[in-house]
Order: sequence, then structure tokens, then C-alpha cells
Amino acid sequence: MNRPYAVGVRAGLRSLAEADHLLRTLAPVLPLAEPEFGCTHLVRGDRPQVALSFSVPTEALLSTVRQRLADQGYEAVPGVPDAVGRAVLYPGAARLTGTLTVAEVLSASAIDRVTVLGSPGPVDPDRRLVTRDHVRPQWQDGELVLAAMPAVGGTLVPFEVPNPTPCCANH
Repeated sequence: MNRPYAVGVRAGLRSLAEADHLLRTLAPVLPLAEPEFGCTHLVRGDRPQVALSFSVPTEALLSTVRQRLADQGYEAVPGVPDAVGRAVLYPGAARLTGTLTVAEVLSASAIDRVTVLGSPGPVDPDRRLVTRDHVRPQWQDGELVLAAMPAVGGTLVPFEVPNPTPCCANH
């Protein structure tokens, strides 16, 4: 996330679904009209976890946001855990429902670019994207990029599925 003011949150979360839920729960209690961006970050190490980050529009709000998070019992740290956060809350996210063209996705949201797995070139702006009401772009080199994959009838779908099957679910 290339936003100048950000707050990271370490909450010991183990799954993206838990992190998405917590982002949506915490956002309304922060002193922000609307968070510019709320992202998840995979933190590797001895105890892998999913951390959160919120961008804050001004430096003056940073300490207030950190205090509000601490009041809720969360460890709030300056900055973001890494530069490749997965955006859950971002401008226009609520408008990305149903089936839209790539051009509509780009004009209605903060997403800068859509890529198709296995395709080297740009995506046709008239190509239809079936959002499944779950659009999670990632920061890549300062751009918010949605990875998509080909689907039925020449459409695209976001690479991340809304309800993934847990690893080893059939074992």
C-alpha cells in the first residue's frame, strides 16, 4: 500500500476470512469518515498470521486511530507489514457486484489495473468480469491490481474465490 499514513494491526488472526471480518468490524469504530484502504497482510515467521492495515488520510489522525485500536485491545503499530497488502476496503469496493466490464471495474473503484493469469498483455476493457461480490485486489509496485482468471463464456472471475475449500478438507 503506497499511502503516506498507515496503521498496522497485529491481532493473531489465522485466516483471510477472519481478517476480512475484523477489518469490516473495526473500520466503523475508527475516527475516519471512511477508511481509504483496509488491507490484509500475510506475516510469515514462527507463528504465521494475517495482519491488518488501515490507511489514514492525515498524519494528525494517526495517533487517534492507534489509540482507538488499542482501546479495542489490538496492538497497533505504525506503517504496514509489507508493500503487497490485499485490499478489502477501498474506494468503490461496494460497487463491484454482479457482472461488470473491466472498464467499469476500473472507473468505479480504486483498482488501477486488471490482469489475467497466463496472459501477457492488457485485458480488453469490454471483457466481462463476474465479481461473485468478492473482489480483492493486491498492491503491486504502488498499483492496486486485480488478478483474474478465464471463466465460462469468455468471462473473467477474480482469482480469489469467496469461500475457498480449506486445505486438506477431504482428509
